[in-house]
Amino acid sequence: MQIYLVGGAVRDQLLQQPVKDKDFVVVGATVSEMLDAGFQQVGADFPVFLHPTTHEEYALARTERKQGSGYKGFSVHASPNVSLKEDLQRRDLTINAMAIEVTSLADDTPISGEVIDYYGGLQDLENKTLRHVSDAFSEDPLRVLRTARFYGRYYDLGFTIAEDTLTLMRQLVNSGELAHLSAERIWQESSRATMQLSPQVYWQQLFDIGALTEYFAPLHGAWNNTHIRETVQTALYFAGQMRLNLPQRWALLMVSLTPSLFHSENAESNSHLSTAIKNINDIGNKAKVPKAHTQFATLFAQQAETLSMINSLSAAKKIDLIQACGAHKEPDKLSQLLVCSHVLRLATQHRQMMLALNSFHAIGMTDIAPDLKGPAIGAALRQSRIEHLQAHDTY
Repeated sequence: MQIYLVGGAVRDQLLQQPVKDKDFVVVGATVSEMLDAGFQQVGADFPVFLHPTTHEEYALARTERKQGSGYKGFSVHASPNVSLKEDLQRRDLTINAMAIEVTSLADDTPISGEVIDYYGGLQDLENKTLRHVSDAFSEDPLRVLRTARFYGRYYDLGFTIAEDTLTLMRQLVNSGELAHLSAERIWQESSRATMQLSPQVYWQQLFDIGALTEYFAPLHGAWNNTHIRETVQTALYFAGQMRLNLPQRWALLMVSLTPSLFHSENAESNSHLSTAIKNINDIGNKAKVPKAHTQFATLFAQQAETLSMINSLSAAKKIDLIQACGAHKEPDKLSQLLVCSHVLRLATQHRQMMLALNSFHAIGMTDIAPDLKGPAIGAALRQSRIEHLQAHDTY
């Protein structure tokens, strides 16, 4: 019997990131041997056990074969004859397919600390690349979401997704396999990704490969508008930096569905607002979003325009806002809504100034008359930059 620390714990040790959970693979053992050692079996589809004292997961080495649709359509074979190499081959990414041998079931001290790496995970860590282990990647649609989530998680460390892995992700999307994922798993991956430091990366990646159309179709449609997409992505980035909670982040994502809030006149018609609320609720129902999150996102969509004008509201409208938000019962909710409003306004201002900066850099000496002298050069550059910004700063 040999025991190995595997997966995320090995990866994050090597990245010098906090290790949250430890998972182990046991090679050469049987179910009865694990039970005799005091482990509790929890896996219904394959043998996974909880350690009697640490409650960490120990799984018997196993192989999988695709037999049906979705991430559940696999037959699993676990036996003492399955090798570590075979077990690691079924994993999603090379950086998750490394192992370190430990002393025993009772002692998880590494024997030598040597990293067992059959599939190039160490090299991909060095190159900061997310790459699939094998073509079996394309058998499990959940790996589209997992890879996008890992991309968001390690985006700030400079990681990218390998082109051949992106190709497999697009193929999975185009095959319709994502429709076989359970809504619960969709929300589990999406909510975890939304709580990362750069939550916008996950949603941008799914948009880029067309993966939003199955469970988040209204969002995909809204994000076809570059202005809305870039503003909301910036808002999500600020939400991550400011450690906003999940309902706030979800509300900022769902505000994508209220397009008239992004118009300069900021006037929302009742018909447009009702459509936005319907879309927020449809996404909530289809993706099994917790009801409280959907309700908060709906409330923000309804009150976003009013919240943005707090400084100019009359006393009567402030009282009405408190009533509409239920702040007389839950004052924290009003505080959270106000923070969302400020983040959205900050994102709008940031995008406006980034467009201005782009226009500033887009115009140079070759874009003005060559015979200008002295102050006329600066004046011409300024005017050309203004005209460039006016031409490109559109909804």
